[in-house]
Amino acid sequence: MTEINPLNNLVVVLVEPQGARNIGSVIRAMANFGVRRLRLVNPQTDHLQHEARQMAVKAADRLEEAEIYPTLQEALADCHLAYGTTRRFGKYRDGVVQVDTAAGRAVAQAQAGLVALVFGREDKGLKTEELDLCQHFLTIPTSEELPSMNLAQSVALCLYETYTAANNLDGVAKSRKQADSEKLEGMFQHMRETLTNIEYLDPQNPDHILRTFRRMFGRAGLDEREVRVLRGLWSCIDLLYTDYGKKPKE
Repeated sequence: MTEINPLNNLVVVLVEPQGARNIGSVIRAMANFGVRRLRLVNPQTDHLQHEARQMAVKAADRLEEAEIYPTLQEALADCHLAYGTTRRFGKYRDGVVQVDTAAGRAVAQAQAGLVALVFGREDKGLKTEELDLCQHFLTIPTSEELPSMNLAQSVALCLYETYTAANNLDGVAKSRKQADSEKLEGMFQHMRETLTNIEYLDPQNPDHILRTFRRMFGRAGLDEREVRVLRGLWSCIDLLYTDYGKKPKE
């Protein structure tokens, strides 16, 4: 028996949800599978309206507990791991795992810190720059005839898998605690500035190469000490750059 229920450290994040009924259905699914934390990023509808309460049924009171954030970066600031959902593959979206695999890893990390499952808009999903804030990507295999799933159904399926994984923790090693998103994003911003100054990154498109580093470090799962070590490296490069008579570009 684990001391920490990993489901208590699981956070469902909806980015710009458009339908009140979907939000209500998500809350109901969360109650079904023992997950309580819901964060809404710039919602496009009132999550407390009648339609949402109607779909939430007996879990309607939990709508009051939903946290509202203006940006995804702020919503993920205290999370130590984030899985972004996507059904599109290709450039900048490599390393996508299926939901059952993601659920097992998420539950292992949730024994050490907050883990977010991030879902995008009903019509467009998550943007590439939003996926940049997630360390890993997950997908739900569907038929090519109609690959896109309803938002609430997607959440329910992912929560079923995490609930199943959480109830089969015997023999699953607890993951080490990773650095939270706020510290990671601070490190990536420092990295972007440093590598742009030394002309390693193209100032017109620094994110092209930086996204590769994001994927690399995301797979590594950096802890706080490792983030500090990397920031120390960028600071040394900054000093060397200045000592050689070049001032960092504004």
